[in-house]
Amino acid sequence: MAAIPVQRAGGAGADEAPAPSGTRPLAEDRATLPGSPAAPGSARALIRAAFADWAALGLTGPEGADRLAEDATAVVSELVTNAVVHAGTEVEVGWRLEESGAFTVEVHDQHPARAPRDPADHTPYETSEHGRGLRLVATLAESWGVTYRAGRKTVWARLPPGGTEEPAGPAPAPALVAAEALAPQPRAAGDRDWLGRGALSFLAEASDLLAGQLDENLVAALTGQLIVPRLADWCAIWLEDEATVRGGGDGPARVWHTSEARTEDLQRALEKEPPRSRHTVRSGPEPYPWPGTALGAEGTHGTALAYRLIAGGRPLGTLLIGRCGLLGFPDEVTGLVEDLGRRVALAIGAARQYARQATISAVLQRGLLPGAVAEIPGMTSALVYEPRDQGGPSGDFYDLFPAGRGRWCFAVGDVQGKGPEAAVVIGLARPWLRLLAREGYGVADVLDRLNQLLLDDATEAADAAARALIAAGGGPFAPGDGPQTRFLSLLYGELTPVDGGVRCTLASAGHPLPLVLRPDGQVTPAARPQTLLGVVEDETYTSETIELYPGDSLLCVTDGVTERRSGTDQFDDGDGLARALSGCTGLSAEHIAERIRALVHGFGEDAPEDDLALLVLQAQ
Repeated sequence: MAAIPVQRAGGAGADEAPAPSGTRPLAEDRATLPGSPAAPGSARALIRAAFADWAALGLTGPEGADRLAEDATAVVSELVTNAVVHAGTEVEVGWRLEESGAFTVEVHDQHPARAPRDPADHTPYETSEHGRGLRLVATLAESWGVTYRAGRKTVWARLPPGGTEEPAGPAPAPALVAAEALAPQPRAAGDRDWLGRGALSFLAEASDLLAGQLDENLVAALTGQLIVPRLADWCAIWLEDEATVRGGGDGPARVWHTSEARTEDLQRALEKEPPRSRHTVRSGPEPYPWPGTALGAEGTHGTALAYRLIAGGRPLGTLLIGRCGLLGFPDEVTGLVEDLGRRVALAIGAARQYARQATISAVLQRGLLPGAVAEIPGMTSALVYEPRDQGGPSGDFYDLFPAGRGRWCFAVGDVQGKGPEAAVVIGLARPWLRLLAREGYGVADVLDRLNQLLLDDATEAADAAARALIAAGGGPFAPGDGPQTRFLSLLYGELTPVDGGVRCTLASAGHPLPLVLRPDGQVTPAARPQTLLGVVEDETYTSETIELYPGDSLLCVTDGVTERRSGTDQFDDGDGLARALSGCTGLSAEHIAERIRALVHGFGEDAPEDDLALLVLQAQ
């Protein structure tokens, strides 16, 4: 059906798509997504899940239901991608299934309407940057529209029952097998049917493929496989950052040609003349001089186009495509490549963000852990530390250090949460542990003071957040608006070598209890459970003292060990950790640590989802 674009003024109910008279929603839902490259994939998953639920409830009939679900997924993906690229703000998605069987989706972002482009600023192949890609929506929707309100934009689309009519020809592959199999088959230059279901499926599946990559060079490699030879005879990608000059840098990061023998010659030609765009924040396409001499006798004539890869208003690189023997690319091809280029840019931006976060996480992690583990006279030690490295620095930490006066102290801790909040608590706790220990405070006194320190710091952080909210003109500060109380589970102990062994004084604050393995295989807890740090004001902690004789081993772990899951079972169910430790009788500290680690990993089919930290101290 022909699309009917409608632009409505803001007003009561203006953010909702109009429904035909007498229709009511059978089902509806909405979700808010972050303005990140992951948002389109999340939106597709939500719509697929919604249609699966509706089918299970019998709300969608068998005829045309699959086609409507495919169309709805493609439209939602395009609208959310458009919002992320052009606004970059939080995106709200709402969808509903009407009694008639029609499907309606609305996508809201917080970006105001942009000023129109200067009409005098025109280059060949150029189209309006705002709303790019809505051709796809227009192809599938019965009607669609854009609503502008102060600081808010909504794009909605209504799909007819059963989706659009199936185009002639074979149905597309149901799933992505490989990048080469994904791209549409080449068409004749005069064929204008590029926006059929095959091209739409290509864009949706390409989005899923590219969004899962965390390396920008791999994104570039996949892009070449998607484009050559289906959409072009050759292509190249330049990757840029803040240090490279606009439009190219030293040379293309990747070059592809249908004939591998021509790739090296083409790369040398492109290195001499990188694409230079007059626009820093427009994706193009723009004409590029044909590198005929590099393509041999069969490639002396053709057309080349350059597309700027832009995400969040920042140029990330340039995509160059070429086709031999053409006077110009069909508009359908340039539009399809431009839509693909937007997805490539989002994937490159996401990969760079991931790389930056991984670097920051690694630097923070190194700064939050000791550079070396101290050697204790009369004892050997072994450590296993495996952060999952998801979402920033690990919440687990350890330390083993000399405290003076013939004493050594150790700590194994676990902060509630991960990332920056965890880094703040660890950065606060570990230096204070060392300072208090070296000042001569005993184990219980150290925990008392650290507990109060965490409570005071959380109160100060909440007060600062409240002042910032008020200064920014926000409403009254409510509980939960600021940083949450910083909880810390901690096993902390002090070791003193004595005649015939080592005296160990220790305490466990909300932490898995330490276990002692005797040479005869007996395993016993070495402390009693106490309250988590940072929870109760003026809590008084106590400590226990045990003697470790030659051959005795002390095992300290975080909950990544005890709570390791296999289905509904946990590793420590039924004293599982004690049984595992009992099986380590006669082993060295290093072999005990490795044995427990192997048992934890082997407990479930998948890799552990939580950080792992375990420390073994063995008297000699």
